[in-house]
Amino acid sequence: MTRIEPEKVAAIVDASMTVEESTVDTEPENPTIEFDDFAKVDLRIVKIITAEHVEGADKLLQLTLDLGDDTTRNVFAGIKSAYKPEDLVGKLTVMVANLAPRKMKFGVSEGMVLAAGPGGEDIYLLEPDNGAHPGMKVS
Repeated sequence: MTRIEPEKVAAIVDASMTVEESTVDTEPENPTIEFDDFAKVDLRIVKIITAEHVEGADKLLQLTLDLGDDTTRNVFAGIKSAYKPEDLVGKLTVMVANLAPRKMKFGVSEGMVLAAGPGGEDIYLLEPDNGAHPGMKVS
């Protein structure tokens, strides 16, 4: 049996924390905003009804989102490298519901889904906890 030296364990733990800290940027990218600015953003829980490839687009998937009360929205999301359309159908996520519609080459996008990550295959849609349902306001 080999004795484990506490100093070696501490060094390994310290090294792993240093790596994690260096890969996560905690500094804000944009200037500070006032609470009133943030309060203008309407974040809602949505259910992904359909997800499809967009012909001619390298990064986009076209999502049809259920906001509850028989309201749907069409959103183009740059998540194609991280998700297969069939894996998204039925998932809950969060969207910016009061973002002005944006005309794109492929159609009109009526909002934005929220995701984290640096991009490429490292994109992670935000998913609400159990009990959330389409139309719920996020606050």
